[in-house]
Amino acid sequence: MFTHRLLKKLDLEAVQMLQQDVCAALEDPDILQPLSEAELVHILRGNGVILGVFAEERLVAFRALLKPEADEEEHLGRDVGAVDLSKVLYQEISNVHPHYRGHGLQKLMAGWIMKEVDIAHIDWVCATVMPYNIASLKDKFGQGMYVYALKFKYGGKLRYVFGKNLHVSRQFGDEQVAVSMQDTERQQQLLAEGFVGTELKPAGADWAVVYKR
Repeated sequence: MFTHRLLKKLDLEAVQMLQQDVCAALEDPDILQPLSEAELVHILRGNGVILGVFAEERLVAFRALLKPEADEEEHLGRDVGAVDLSKVLYQEISNVHPHYRGHGLQKLMAGWIMKEVDIAHIDWVCATVMPYNIASLKDKFGQGMYVYALKFKYGGKLRYVFGKNLHVSRQFGDEQVAVSMQDTERQQQLLAEGFVGTELKPAGADWAVVYKR
């Protein structure tokens, strides 16, 4: 039913239209930070990759990876402890048209797009997620990414900073604590003490992040 390929500059209009459809269907617009035309063009010119999924030649989903500038002021590599910022990729936006949700496309795209990454030249993959964006949080944890920071980014927006070292597996001791996602201060305290967030789990009517070190 679905096909996928890397997108090119000629796909720009289709990507923008899909972003508009996805944003229009959101109850909370703050959940998603769409990529601007300039950002999309920057990626499509070789500063990353965008993978698209098609249903009968119609673009119905896409996922983007960005190669950020090493001197970027708020570089996520600093938040996760990356040694060489030139070897960091960002997982940017992931969009699925509302009519095509429920097919596991976000998870499939995560696997497909990472096959396009030359890990000989990349050490870390990073991403930011808004608290209570449950679908995106599950997506990041499902890829084996961990929370390394919870801080204000990009003009004062509270975000989890996720990272995954592509060459070194993180090892943990016996210390583990689950904290309500509402408790920003406690989570930040644990992160400052060397804990990282490893999974998301329901906690009654709330959600909790499990921290380990």
